[in-house]
Amino acid sequence: MSALDATAPRERESRHAAWLELFFDLVFVAFAAQLSHGLHGDPGLLEFAVFLGLYFPPWWMWSNLMVSANLFEDDSTRRRFLMLFAMLCLAAMAAAVPEADSTRGAVYALGYAGTRLVLLGLWWPATRFPEPNRIPRWRPLSYCLASGLLWAASAAVPSPWQYIVWAVLIAAEMALLLTARGRLAGRLNTGHLVERIGLFVIIVFGESVLALITSTDHTWTAGAGVVAVLGFVLLAALWWSYFDFGSAAAEQMLGRAEGVRAYLLARDIGGFLHYFVTAGILCMAAGLATAVEESGHAHLARGAAWALAGGLALYHAAHAAIALRFGRSAGAVAVWAVPGVVVPVAVALAHEVLAPWLVVLLLATEAILHLLYARTKAARLRPSAAP
Repeated sequence: MSALDATAPRERESRHAAWLELFFDLVFVAFAAQLSHGLHGDPGLLEFAVFLGLYFPPWWMWSNLMVSANLFEDDSTRRRFLMLFAMLCLAAMAAAVPEADSTRGAVYALGYAGTRLVLLGLWWPATRFPEPNRIPRWRPLSYCLASGLLWAASAAVPSPWQYIVWAVLIAAEMALLLTARGRLAGRLNTGHLVERIGLFVIIVFGESVLALITSTDHTWTAGAGVVAVLGFVLLAALWWSYFDFGSAAAEQMLGRAEGVRAYLLARDIGGFLHYFVTAGILCMAAGLATAVEESGHAHLARGAAWALAGGLALYHAAHAAIALRFGRSAGAVAVWAVPGVVVPVAVALAHEVLAPWLVVLLLATEAILHLLYARTKAARLRPSAAP
């Protein structure tokens, strides 16, 4: 099916990520490593701000390209070349990340500009769809072309003004998206969308596992091994709870939604809130790497403790926001969200009196208890759901 095919609503048939999408995701493996590496050691507020700022544009572009692939099931040569060019642009951005806040800012900006032009090529055919699904031409021209040209122009802007320009451009893109009416909502395949987001979460979990392995290799001691094992337990518990409960609930809730509501939920959950979910995991990856490397120290540095414990707090807070967006009651969410945020924050605040292994142990214990609570609650609800 090409992007020019009839635009009648499709049945929600089972659909999985295409090989091109999986190949495209490989560039984000490098992105995850580059971004996480910037938080190794003892990052301060500036490093955290740079991380969050440099992570949002590639995440935003991945979300946009993921949605375009979801709406326009097209394996044409044209689309392959567009996606491969986007992959090259994002690879350039990833290579520029270590110095994107200084000497490589122009490359970062030009890379992102290229991806906006790719998005224009993917969405332009929708301007020729029959009504009521036709996209007004001004939308891709403003959201993709004008934005891309302005990003390219920002390459010539000196720092720190360059970053202000980037923030304004991203805000403008978000504002345009928030005013969209979801004309193609009937084409949305929620199962494919949940799978694609889950695959991205796997990528950032993979960076966390890689960080544990490489740090253990660099610090070959018994203490480093203990911290690495505890870190793996933490990641395993988070993976278990995410894919058994978080991802499953998202697929169920999105599957029940119809039309514009499904589009709005997908936009908010997939486009906005999962940015914080994945950012939290990347912070934890950096913190775990530092915890392994500093396993012989009396305590973790403040920045490392906040990367690790603060990352877990951000992860839980993002999931709480997702649950609320799905319509869960605040009381039901608070039962697990409050300890999920308070415990890691308390650990971060007490980092000077906690050995690195104890920090990771406490966080792993919280993640395990969170998983056990979710499993217990699911088991209690299961019999009542039976006919």
